[in-house]
Amino acid sequence: MSTGLLAFIALIPILVALVLMVGMRMGAMKAMPIAWLTCAVAAIVMWDLPTSYVAALSLQGVSSAASVLIIVFGALLILHTLQYSGGMETIQYGMQGISRDMRVQGIIVGYMYGAFIEGAAGFGTPAALAAPLLLSLGFPPMASAVICLAFNSFPVSFGAVGTPVLVGLGTSIRGVMEAAVASGDFQSVEHVLKTIGEAVSLFHVPMAFIIPIFMLGFITRYFGPNRKWSDGLAAWKFCIFAAFAFSIPYLLLAWIVGPETPSLVGGLVGLGIVMYGAKRGFCVPKDVWTFGDDSKWEKEWTGEISVVQGREIKAHMSQLMAWMPYIFIGAILVITRVESLPLKAWMNQYGVIAFRDILGYKGVSDNSIKLLYLPGTVPFMLIAILVVFMHGMSGDKVAKAWKDTFVKMKAATISLCAAVALVKIFQGSGVNPALAEQVAAGTAKYLPSMPLAMASAMADIFGSVWPVCASFVGGLGAFITGSNTVSDMLFGMFQWNIAEQLHLSRIVIVAAQVVGGAMGNMICVHNVVAVCAVVGLLNREGEIIKKTFWPFILYGIVVGAVAYILLGVSYFAF
Repeated sequence: MSTGLLAFIALIPILVALVLMVGMRMGAMKAMPIAWLTCAVAAIVMWDLPTSYVAALSLQGVSSAASVLIIVFGALLILHTLQYSGGMETIQYGMQGISRDMRVQGIIVGYMYGAFIEGAAGFGTPAALAAPLLLSLGFPPMASAVICLAFNSFPVSFGAVGTPVLVGLGTSIRGVMEAAVASGDFQSVEHVLKTIGEAVSLFHVPMAFIIPIFMLGFITRYFGPNRKWSDGLAAWKFCIFAAFAFSIPYLLLAWIVGPETPSLVGGLVGLGIVMYGAKRGFCVPKDVWTFGDDSKWEKEWTGEISVVQGREIKAHMSQLMAWMPYIFIGAILVITRVESLPLKAWMNQYGVIAFRDILGYKGVSDNSIKLLYLPGTVPFMLIAILVVFMHGMSGDKVAKAWKDTFVKMKAATISLCAAVALVKIFQGSGVNPALAEQVAAGTAKYLPSMPLAMASAMADIFGSVWPVCASFVGGLGAFITGSNTVSDMLFGMFQWNIAEQLHLSRIVIVAAQVVGGAMGNMICVHNVVAVCAVVGLLNREGEIIKKTFWPFILYGIVVGAVAYILLGVSYFAF
């Protein structure tokens, strides 16, 4: 069977997901199980894999998805707990009195606050939280949605305490990373992931400077009273100030600590610095820019929620008390991830759950669920419990926070389990246990795995221009699945294989995949629907994607240029 035909068949489950989720607007909870079933049938019929082996791979996927789900649960729990305790509203209240200039407000809320929330929670949360806050500050609903979606890009690769890198790639390319460690190229799998994270940070940092300036110009051009790019570009000094405030801790943590804390701490530190500077007028434009009288706004800017009728936000506690849970989260994550401290080794040693040789197939095992080391348990669940006492929550509010979290987990659980099961079939399709003895005897050989077949076909088509294409593949994955993490699960091995086919740095190409998954958050249906729901723009998703498509394209072009630069850096030569 030709590699081209195998590549086309391997692509069918992804096309099924694309058609169902984008063309038919089916939710991931329904679409991903159908895509998994399509993949399972292809593996059994075309790759001739035993049905029981496909079932074992699928169960391996479900067990691997558990780690992601614990992180998602913990992130949602701390978020809902703070919403019911009044902590989140207090944080929002504190941002209202910083500056009357809406360009400054857009940077503080959309960029800094969004980056911090992405680092802590991820999974579409930042735009859904930041956009209503901008709405309450007087932004047109459409403008608030567009700017928050665009800013929810460069922090995403290290979002939810590094989940896209640590879990997305940790699930997708663990086998080849272990081989790289065995060959002596790296000290450990964690070392490979940290090196990829370092490259990811270098991809993102240019856009951390470019995208805020571009988006302010974009917003004033299409939503401002004067319809001028120059109105937004006039705030370039404040954008540069904000970019430095975020990027310095972001880079330092990516290179010194690892992929878990750059966005979380970078956003938190940057937010504090930028709010302090804005209050004192540092780099703030002399003129105060606003969207003008809302009676003169164009009809398509608004939706079901009236800006002037927005709910009044008030403080329920001191700002320090409201921020304290996130300060604790940042501190705990840092001290438990530093190699020189004993906590990391201790937390990796205890509370480990592992499933080995699933359904009797040797080597079909999960990567172990480290309950203490997973951020979903420590610090998220731990801090959520402490908030009950810190903020004096009543029992009924605590119960509501936990109930809301469990309800929100239903869709995530089904879609993630199906997605990771699909990924495991992708990965395992290159080894057929029924042919093991014949392969060992030299009388038969395995078919190339699904990602390897696709990589071979794509390498023949695109060749040396692949560094430009790599991030757009990651963006497509996020567009389809609504997740940088799942995009990395789907395409991580594919990107690794294509880098090998083209003799390019696997570190750089896989990093470009991760960055592409992050920039795909601007246009992914899941995020756009979530934002539209909270700002009253339901059924207007297409209009928003048309606008966020342009910063998405700009991002991909810059990432492609940076890829060629990094391919020439010996540090990333592997």
